[in-house]
Amino acid sequence: MRRRRIYEGKAKVLFEGPEPGTVVQYFKDDATAFNNQKKGTITGKGVLNNRISEYLMVRLAEIGIQTHFVRRLNMREQLVREVEIIPIEVVVRNIAAGNFCKRFGADEGTPLPRSIVEYYLKNDELGDPMICEEHITAFGWAATQDLDDIMQMSLRVNDFLSGLFMGVGLKLVDFKLEFGRLWENEEMRIVLADEISPDSCRLWDVETQEKLDKDRFRRDLGKVEEAYQEVARRLGVLPEAGPVDIKGPKVMQ
Repeated sequence: MRRRRIYEGKAKVLFEGPEPGTVVQYFKDDATAFNNQKKGTITGKGVLNNRISEYLMVRLAEIGIQTHFVRRLNMREQLVREVEIIPIEVVVRNIAAGNFCKRFGADEGTPLPRSIVEYYLKNDELGDPMICEEHITAFGWAATQDLDDIMQMSLRVNDFLSGLFMGVGLKLVDFKLEFGRLWENEEMRIVLADEISPDSCRLWDVETQEKLDKDRFRRDLGKVEEAYQEVARRLGVLPEAGPVDIKGPKVMQ
């Protein structure tokens, strides 16, 4: 099947979907960190993230969170609705980790007084700078009402996923979400987009505090593939055959 490539990001490729208003999201094994300064490959990551993200998007839809996800197509691809991506990364933090510790001099692992929501501009060239509501509304990246919806959805996602992960012995330390505008006729609604996986979440084992996410790649901790497999195993979505490979669709020139 030859499909037109629409966009290629660091971890995914988007192809034209089979019907209007849809896109095929293909998960790569490429891994990047520190705004693309560190690059590598995590074997089978695309397969695992496809499964994990599918599972979490479906569970979120069950509690009324609207998402772009339609269905998984195969080991590495899923069908999603075409949305206009809002150029903001929303980060929800429950425990101090990563650059939060550097910025505030906090010790890694310190529980925060309450969940903190931060906004970053999606722009690799600028290093995804942190922004506030004033910037977002002044530059027209999103309206105040959109931001209210995004904040409300982000906190609901956090509540739900924190409980879900805790149920399988994992702490949801922090995570990144992206949102898009879905147009249907003249109606616009904000939906959850992109993916939710160990690429976009920090997940620590409740007992041992072992990191089971992309920090293993960022910090050269080793056993990166095993960490992703462990998250999939705990969620009950580890592919039976293990993360076998499937090639992406042939690209039209």
